[in-house]
Amino acid sequence: MTTSKGGGAADKGGARNGGDTEKAKKADNGRRTRASGGGSVAARGGGTPAAPAGRPAPGAPLTPGRVGVYALLLVMGVLLAFAGTLLQAAWFPGGLLLALAGTAGLFYGGSRATGTVGGVLVPGAAWLVTVFLLLSDVRPEGDFLFGPGIGSYAFLLGGIVIAVICATGSQVRATGVSPGRVGG
Repeated sequence: MTTSKGGGAADKGGARNGGDTEKAKKADNGRRTRASGGGSVAARGGGTPAAPAGRPAPGAPLTPGRVGVYALLLVMGVLLAFAGTLLQAAWFPGGLLLALAGTAGLFYGGSRATGTVGGVLVPGAAWLVTVFLLLSDVRPEGDFLFGPGIGSYAFLLGGIVIAVICATGSQVRATGVSPGRVGG
């Protein structure tokens, strides 16, 4: 960006267009100040924010590897729903805690593995649909997998709450907001 006003053109760093331009660029070296406007495009508020190191950018394209991970998370969500349904009823306080810990591990692990909110939503949706299908499957004899008690309701509500917490936590991590002063 060059402007000519008064005594010559100024570049982004505020140096005059002469021999000082290269020195100003080296001195700026990616640091951002209020006067210079330097720094990355994402730091200035324009463009797409860069993803943290080792993680894909938010809204990254689907690759065959990522599709495979999503398919694996879907299958694991269904299996975890079956296992959690049986486990929470078998050993009431410990089984319930173990089943909820398994759901938390799957949802958080899916978020970390894919780096997207979809890593939580895919196993979460598979878990939820499977649990509700198991809940609605009542045999003519009156048998069903969920027993009438507080454990069944705690498993349903706890799994949904854990999925929501993991999904919101992954959204905050995906934005890459650095802690610091609001105005500066």
